[in-house]
Amino acid sequence: MPRLIHAHEMHPLHDTAATRRIEQAAAAQLPAHTLMQRAGLAVARLALALAPHARTIWVACGPGNNGGDGLEAAMHLRRWGLNPVVTWLGNAESTPTDARASWVRARDAGVHFAEEPPKLDADDLCIDALLGIGAARPAQGRMAEWLACMATGPAQRLAVDAPTGLNVDTGSAHIPWHTDAGPPRHHTLSLLTLKPGLFTMHGRDACGTLWFDELGISPAEAPVALLNPPGSQATRPHASHKGTWGDVAVIGGESDASHGISMRGAALLAARSALSAGAGRVYVSLLGDFDLLADPTAPALMFRRFDALDLSALTSVCGCGGGEAVVKVLPALLAAAPRLVLDADALNAIARDPALQASLANRSSHGQATVLTPHPLEAARLLACTTAEVQADRLACARELAQRFRATVVLKGSGSVIAAPDQLPYINPTGNARLATAGTGDVLAGMIGARLAAGVDAFSAARTAVWQHGHFADVWPYGLPLTAERLATPS
Repeated sequence: MPRLIHAHEMHPLHDTAATRRIEQAAAAQLPAHTLMQRAGLAVARLALALAPHARTIWVACGPGNNGGDGLEAAMHLRRWGLNPVVTWLGNAESTPTDARASWVRARDAGVHFAEEPPKLDADDLCIDALLGIGAARPAQGRMAEWLACMATGPAQRLAVDAPTGLNVDTGSAHIPWHTDAGPPRHHTLSLLTLKPGLFTMHGRDACGTLWFDELGISPAEAPVALLNPPGSQATRPHASHKGTWGDVAVIGGESDASHGISMRGAALLAARSALSAGAGRVYVSLLGDFDLLADPTAPALMFRRFDALDLSALTSVCGCGGGEAVVKVLPALLAAAPRLVLDADALNAIARDPALQASLANRSSHGQATVLTPHPLEAARLLACTTAEVQADRLACARELAQRFRATVVLKGSGSVIAAPDQLPYINPTGNARLATAGTGDVLAGMIGARLAAGVDAFSAARTAVWQHGHFADVWPYGLPLTAERLATPS
């Protein structure tokens, strides 16, 4: 039976090539047509659950096996007394063997085949069984017309295996599927495996609500990534004290009164976030004019000049609002900080300086933990490529950054990717567009810093912080605006 995918579950994610191998291995062990029969039944069951009052269910079928899944589903729906209408881009002579068998079953069950989509209302359902994971190029002709009809029509949409036009390996989409405000009106039933592109880049917008049916098959293939779970929340012993949970120093917030420049807010957001996330003590080292000695809204923060910090005893978070001033402090931090989170302007400075890049990559050989938190543009600068190239394959770029700099990497964005050298990357399922506002990245840097200070390894610290950061946005009351300041102190 199809089941809903929840953000608190960890799942293996398989790319197209692995999914094809799993399918071929299973088909070799089962009677002919078994997998398509299972897939069609799963689609039909979910369609009935999603649209129990539908007068018409439009099943748009492509010429291949994804279309065969739709034909099989239409057969079941017709036998159950519903009114499926099939538009089919295939033909009996050239369609694959299994899909042809399902066409025969649908025809014999009395399914109505039409040349044009039927008129639908809000209680009806359209099923996208056009290409599934076989989307290699933008849709054209009648397929493009049908997809446009689905996107603009009033009925709910159910995509079989994947929304047509979505690259399930990367999350890039040829069609701007999107989720409107309110309950999602579109759904995706992923079959046999879950794929990484369903969760990152355009994937979450394209898929809407995601369902999964493994069709009774246990994949033997190794995954290419994992879905990030929430992680454990350790209970703090009563006998612990502030020293138990470590000290965080936030270094950034460039200020230059003579030029009217101040980015202190970024550093203060990171510092307040580290406090809220449980750091024992948090120091703030502002770069530039040093005339702020206390934050009245967070009196527990302690302010220090950079040259007064004992870097070897601290977890450092550097770059939030750092501006050009961050360049002067990076050599010392890269050399001395045992645990270091690099964000924003620190990443931009490193991208411009080969010597800093070498120092960063050398940290792991000294047992020093590093977490990089780039957004796509910062990642592009570090990789000397374009933002479009980063977004075209977020998994590959996160892995490359992790290997190149021997660090844990959080590539931020829809479906943030967490990667580390020689480890399977994770894709994060939490968060939403309410995080697309200034300062939320600074909050995340502070959260990661607090976990590092408490003794959590860099990869786990990044994964748990990213999940929690997104979860705050997911559960935030819709009537209350979400700003970075509120996110930094969510309680």
